[in-house]
Amino acid sequence: MDPKPPETGLYSLTYVSSARAMFSSQELTAILSASQRNNTADNVTGMLVYRKGNFMQVLEGPEEAVRRVHHRIASDSRHSGLITLLEGRIPRRQFGEWSMGFRDLTDPGLLATPGFSEFLNTPLSGAEFSADPSRAQKLLLKFKEKM
Repeated sequence: MDPKPPETGLYSLTYVSSARAMFSSQELTAILSASQRNNTADNVTGMLVYRKGNFMQVLEGPEEAVRRVHHRIASDSRHSGLITLLEGRIPRRQFGEWSMGFRDLTDPGLLATPGFSEFLNTPLSGAEFSADPSRAQKLLLKFKEKM
């Protein structure tokens, strides 16, 4: 089997926003499920981090699809103060599988949710980031440190 050919025309957009109200674990799980379903259909990948009422998300994929997802999020009444931090063309995906990071949630149902990530509970010196972190990964680390 031949390896998957490299993708062209990839675009990345990173934003932060605040939740208008704190989310329950059930609401976060519902967001994760809907995001995975919608983003798979749009060929968009990335990482969504939620902590203490704040979101940070990296979206990556075809530019039109990334912008469409970003517009849908910006129009979502559950968000306020959405700020785009980074956007532009990228040579390759940094987050090939959709993930959502939670902080200090130990609900066994969440831990078993596809796409769940222990990112916010892992050390900042994690091997996955120490070799050559991308700009998006550096922003995610800052979010993790400061929020």
